[in-house]
Amino acid sequence: MKILVTGGAGFIGSAVVRHIINHTQDSVINLDKLTYAGNLASLDSVSSNPRYHFAHVDICDKTAVQAVFEQHQPDVIMHLAAESHVDKSIDGAAAFLQTNIIGTYQLLEVAREYWQTLPISKKDDFKFHHISTDEVFGDLDTDAPSFHEHSPYNPSNPYSASKASSDHLVRAWARTYQLPVIVTNSSNNYGPYHYPEKLIPVVIINALQGKALPIYGSGQQIRDWLYVEDHADALYRVISQGKIGETYNIGGNSERSNLDVVTTICDILEKHVPTPAAKPSYRELIKHISDRPGHDRRYAIDITKIKKTLAWQPQTTFQTGLEQTVLWYLNNEDWWRPLLAD
Repeated sequence: MKILVTGGAGFIGSAVVRHIINHTQDSVINLDKLTYAGNLASLDSVSSNPRYHFAHVDICDKTAVQAVFEQHQPDVIMHLAAESHVDKSIDGAAAFLQTNIIGTYQLLEVAREYWQTLPISKKDDFKFHHISTDEVFGDLDTDAPSFHEHSPYNPSNPYSASKASSDHLVRAWARTYQLPVIVTNSSNNYGPYHYPEKLIPVVIINALQGKALPIYGSGQQIRDWLYVEDHADALYRVISQGKIGETYNIGGNSERSNLDVVTTICDILEKHVPTPAAKPSYRELIKHISDRPGHDRRYAIDITKIKKTLAWQPQTTFQTGLEQTVLWYLNNEDWWRPLLAD
């Protein structure tokens, strides 16, 4: 297959690109605007592969996106390009509405026009895979059942509202124009190459620099954590075996409070890079700060459907994945250090 991955220089997108190049014989066209969170260094290991191609394009630029479709003639679209940081969306929602809603609309229109011109043999195999988040469902009480594929949408912040909007657009294009789409909603991802603005990389890097480890409020907010390479494997499983028109929830079966995540990172760091006796321990660097406006209490994903229908389940336990992540940041300072100056 020729697979066009939007946002392929981002955290999840780069994991998908590496997975396809390293574990399949498919070709990848990475279409990325290269905003602050897009980093081509995350693709150094595959960038010289003849099956990999990069297009420096904004998904909001319809003409430029059309040119990529015409040049590469993709068989599958994996749409990951998005603004994704909740804090940034609270401070300035405009970029999130532009990329996540208008960008998705432009991509859908280009894909629809392209798909309609394909010969029957290729038309029947074409797929538009939209990658979304569990945050579109809002939050859960501590003892509530996990989100499933038919959970009602109830987004809490500009980021999740913009992603919910994009999900609705994709399904509308499927119903109105019969565009062959698949939607996936995943839980919180973590792992190597994560831009240092999200909880886990912030805590690792701050701890290594002896800085405060910020936790919103009490730190009792619960998230389901999914190792990014497991997610990439699931996404490829979906485009290979998933059914057109279906939605699949992808989770890690690893619910943890934010405080638990941070203290676990501290303990892993103490094992590998012990703090000197004269300095505060990593746990002593933890600092509770004012809570985020509208902060969701809990996310949890029910993966029964993808487990039963596509025989996928996460392979990486949270403890193993988190230790691998910490070790990656310890061994790849040349990747993250330049990003701190941006």
